[in-house]
Amino acid sequence: MAVIKVLVQMELYVLQGVEEKATDKEVKKGYRQKAHSCHPDKNLDNPRAAELFHKLSQALEVLTDDAARAAYDKERKARKQAAERTQRLDENRKKLKLDLEAREWEAQAQGTEEEEESMNTTTLEQEMARLREEGSSQLEEQQWLIQEQIRQDREQRLRGRTENRKGKRTPKLKLKWTCKKEDESQGGYSRDVLLRVLHKYGEVLNLVVSGRKPGNVIVEIATVRAAELAIRNEVGLADNPLKVSWLEGQPQGTVDPSPPGLSKGSVLSEREYKSLVMMGMRQATE
Repeated sequence: MAVIKVLVQMELYVLQGVEEKATDKEVKKGYRQKAHSCHPDKNLDNPRAAELFHKLSQALEVLTDDAARAAYDKERKARKQAAERTQRLDENRKKLKLDLEAREWEAQAQGTEEEEESMNTTTLEQEMARLREEGSSQLEEQQWLIQEQIRQDREQRLRGRTENRKGKRTPKLKLKWTCKKEDESQGGYSRDVLLRVLHKYGEVLNLVVSGRKPGNVIVEIATVRAAELAIRNEVGLADNPLKVSWLEGQPQGTVDPSPPGLSKGSVLSEREYKSLVMMGMRQATE
């Protein structure tokens, strides 16, 4: 009974992220989007995620079953109407009404509204009991889809790591930029900025910031192709260029390229410098 009262008070449509008149298809889509991110298998150390996943599952059971949904909608409508009536009362009448309801509750005297509420709750309780006995096929189907999606995500990550192992070494890059030891902004390159800069080339597996040398980072990137693109194209921030070079995993026969438009051992001309700055500004804008 307590579970039913809690369920009735929950805004199931808001929880699923759908409108009140949403179709079964829209309800399932909303469930998959939210349940995938808070699935217990992906949040082993977060009990709140498991609790939210359980609530989403309860909501799906009710909203994809016609009888249970009708009972919930009826109870929800009655609860809203009662709240609106209470809100329309002035403070004195509201206090009198609440005192009267408290006395009636203690005396177990049921008025018309209380009987209707009891009837609605009982109906929803019966529907929930039926769902627990029969099992919700809709819930089982959607949870299977989420498990399958998680499995595919894992396989994709493992496939990428296997490809890297076949290449003997996971590509690792060295990133350098100008940064003073006392500079709290790290020369404009926080961990989030670096990840955002590198993710456009491919998955970043690891990023280690040097604690002793400011402006030095080692990055482990998913594929050789992504590493080559980062070395060839990335210039970083316009006012503090980024130097990207190989640390390990460089394919045989390739040469560590210099930054775009700059030959090794050369000095930037005014045109080359402006071109480098403009490229950095465009990437920063993107």
